[in-house]
Order: sequence, then C-alpha cells, then structure tokens
Amino acid sequence: MSAELVEHARAGDRRALARLLTEIENRTAAGEAALRVLYPLAGQAHLVGVTGAPGSGKSTLVAALVGQARASSRAVAVLAIDPSSPITGGAILGDRVRMQVHAGDRDVFIRSMASRGHAGGLAASTVAAAAALDACGFPLIFIETVGTGQSEVEIAAIADTTVVVQSPEMGDEVQAIKAGLLEVADIVVVNKSDRPGADRAAAQLRAMLTVGAQHDRAAGDRPRPKRPLVMLTSALTGAGVAELLATLDRREAARRSAPGGDPDGAALKRAEAQLAGILAQRMAERLRTPERAAQRDAALRALAGHETDPFAAADRLLALLSEPAGG
Repeated sequence: MSAELVEHARAGDRRALARLLTEIENRTAAGEAALRVLYPLAGQAHLVGVTGAPGSGKSTLVAALVGQARASSRAVAVLAIDPSSPITGGAILGDRVRMQVHAGDRDVFIRSMASRGHAGGLAASTVAAAAALDACGFPLIFIETVGTGQSEVEIAAIADTTVVVQSPEMGDEVQAIKAGLLEVADIVVVNKSDRPGADRAAAQLRAMLTVGAQHDRAAGDRPRPKRPLVMLTSALTGAGVAELLATLDRREAARRSAPGGDPDGAALKRAEAQLAGILAQRMAERLRTPERAAQRDAALRALAGHETDPFAAADRLLALLSEPAGG
C-alpha cells in the first residue's frame, strides 16, 4: 500500500497525500516504508517555523503569507500543530478555520497535527511529515506551533527559518525574552500593526535586542550568531505581508548559496531531532516486548515507590536493552 500511496501523492493526489500523512503521524509500518522512499527525495523545501503566544495572530498571518505566495503561483503547505484531545488524541482545532479561504486551492495543502502531549509545541512526527510534503513537491512549508509559551523554542530545531509573532498590546516583549523565544528567532514580527502601540512595541524589541548584544560583547562572550530582524505586519489589512515573504525568500536564497548550504546548522538540528525521536520510539517499543515488559514494569514500580531514582532506573533499562531478548 505504501508504494501506491507514495506514487499517487507525488503525482498530485491530495487524498493520497492526506492518507500518507496519517500513516506517518500514526507511525505505522506503511508510514515508515513510505518515508524510506520519500526521505532521499526531500531537502529542497524552505521550512518556516511560526511561533508565538496565543492570540498573537499566527494563524491569520500564516494564511496571509499563503495568499501572498499563491499570488506568484507557488505551491504551499502548512503543518498546524494543535493541542490534543485527551479523549481521542486528535487535534482539537482540526483544520484551521482562518485558513479555509485556501481550502479549494489544490496547490495549498493544510494539515492539522495533534501534539499528543509532545513537549515543545510540536508533534513528534512533524519533521517526518515536512519531509513527505517536501518530497511531494511543496517548496514552501509553514510549521505553526501550538503557542503555549516557553516550550515553543523547540521549533528552532526543525525549521530553516524561525518567525516569532508578537502582539503589540499583550506585553509580549518581556514574555518573549523570559521564554527564550528571541534567542531562537530569525525574524520577530509585531503583528496587528494597525493597532495602537505597534510601532512602540517594535522599537522596544529592537532596543532590547541591541542591549542584549552589547551585554554579550561586554561580558566577553562571542557575539550572538544571529540577531533577529524586527518587522511589522498586519495580517488583517495585508500591510507588511509581502515584505515578510520577500525577507523569507532572501534568507532562504542566502542560506542555499552559503558554503555548505547550511550556515545555521538547521539541517543538522533537524536530523538530530528526528533521529532522537526515532531512537526514543524504538527503545520504547523494545521495552514493551513480552521478554522485557516485566522488568520495565518492575523498574516503574520501584521508581513510583521511591525505592530507586530515575537515573538508576533509566540506566537499568538501557542495560536491559543491550541484552539479548529473553536473556
């Protein structure tokens, strides 16, 4: 089934692509087989992570960017990571209502993915899904995170460019610093620029970033490897959206033309995140086998009863994995 799904998805069958992403998200054997074919074909798309506090207008801004990209006939995909339903495990918000204006466009593919409790606002299978979309011909892929605060910095591990969206009236400047978002941002967007205080918020952010860079130099530290650009947009009126997309395109062109093609190490970070996720999944699966389940459960009971510490329990289970099954 996986070979047929891959063939149809790459030929432009959107239903086949949706089924393929379901297999990947559910980590089925068919999904893994499909990725073995698709992954070597990926690596051409620009992955743009969009994060920020709830209410900052991330979904509306992404929808506006999609519209701007479609104006020049570019195919675009969106992976919207949503909180999970505690009952079904599915994405609570489903396909984003604000993006439904693009629902009838076959060159726009929007997929909501459930975070399923994964820390960092990202679904564990996000990288794999992005690779599949890349291999199926989408040159621009937006990854919008849940937007739950300090854990959002994980987006930087899988995106080529990270956009942090701020809202002028929410006092997000200080919250962004506390959350570490400005440390990972390539571009900071003050959205809702049509509202009062937007220019002041952008000025404050630029001042904070300047002071931070000066403090790093005064402390003798190496300069910050990247200093985010601060931009103003209004997803509602469209102001600044074309400029933001053009900036994203320039960044991607510069990245591609740089020696090695990965000056920020984005591809290496993405590979590390994906490999770590697969290793964790593989280890969990091996610990659930009948030969090892009893010892795993014993380690869990000992930890729950404070008879051991979590480090010792983890070391014991790692040692167990190195033994032959049934040994």
